[in-house]
Amino acid sequence: MSKKILIADDHHVVRVGTALVLNKTFPDYSIEYAINYPEVKEKLKIDRFDLIFLDIDMPGSIRKGMVKELKTIQEDVLIIIFSNYKEHIAIQYIHEGADGFLNKLSDEESLVDAVNNVFKDGFYYSRQIIKKMRNNSENNDPRTILSKREYEVFELLAKGNGNLEIASILNLEPPTVGTYKKRIYEKLDVENTIEIFLIYNDLH
Repeated sequence: MSKKILIADDHHVVRVGTALVLNKTFPDYSIEYAINYPEVKEKLKIDRFDLIFLDIDMPGSIRKGMVKELKTIQEDVLIIIFSNYKEHIAIQYIHEGADGFLNKLSDEESLVDAVNNVFKDGFYYSRQIIKKMRNNSENNDPRTILSKREYEVFELLAKGNGNLEIASILNLEPPTVGTYKKRIYEKLDVENTIEIFLIYNDLH
């Protein structure tokens, strides 16, 4: 199925280079561009995108606030932070609800992996990001390493709710709940809901 990707970056070379790789690997995907943050918002208001590669230093940037604002415009859009910054900066954006991080200096294979994984699993975290999140967490405290929506799903999972029940409670589509669940498992390094319950129980 065709996907629509928005490359939001003010550097021409980055936009063109990224698009060349994507067009070669995913010829059926539609690629568009935005050179500043107001243009990103405008495009999202008039059209539906599956994925945004979001530069956090583009003109008009409001930094971490961009993630929540863009997801307010289109809740199900996937956002990969596209930056030269290191992992500790990326984690701040992931906590705000970004679906992944890719360094602009990454090779072609990493770019393709990021796209494949974010569409398959709903997120893309490199090994370095996962390691950094675990090292920075306070004993893997979900209150510090999960986004607000992820924590809501985490609580409901811990209380014994299934995907359909959580979807109904939070007014989400069941596949979206599944995506949040995968992220929670990945971030907390757990394999089942029993471990989720144990972590939740330790908090209360």
